[in-house]
Amino acid sequence: MKQPGMSEIINLRRARKVALRKQAEDVAAQNRARHGRTLADRAQEAANAALVQQRWQSHALTPLRSDDER
Repeated sequence: MKQPGMSEIINLRRARKVALRKQAEDVAAQNRARHGRTLADRAQEAANAALVQQRWQSHALTPLRSDDER
């Protein structure tokens, strides 16, 4: 019987385990999204990243040089 104004009693050990399971499920979902793609999807993402990098470098006021060109 719960009296008005009183909080629910919780088991901290159980709450901690539930939180750890939720965190593990979130990490697993991220890993599934990252590694569960086809080769074509990964190639497309790599091409898009290269294009973004090339466009970013083309907007530089002076060309970026590597250490070998100095």
